[in-house]
Amino acid sequence: MSKRIAVVISGDPSVTSRPVEALRIALGLYAGDHDTTVVLLGRTPSLLMEDTEEIVDVDILEKYLPSFQHLAIPFVVEPGTRIDTLSDSFSVKVLPVDEIRQLIRSVDRSLVF
Repeated sequence: MSKRIAVVISGDPSVTSRPVEALRIALGLYAGDHDTTVVLLGRTPSLLMEDTEEIVDVDILEKYLPSFQHLAIPFVVEPGTRIDTLSDSFSVKVLPVDEIRQLIRSVDRSLVF
């Protein structure tokens, strides 16, 4: 049975590989026919930007990003998040913090990284 899942990522991708691993997990959940939304908090929106030189495990990230674009997996970011031209090719929605909280409360399952 398909579930509504939120994958919340807040780690700094220039310090730890957890955000890239969390994206890989989110892709697997989406491929498993779950309604998956990825919430990027803090510095994690940098995963979707052109300048990825400082990201830990950038080679793994570059392998999975085209799948996120092709499948139009939804990303949610906070207001004021800097989004560059690469981000335009992803399905990115800006939501107020209260709506992000409501989204996380409304899903069947949430994974927080």
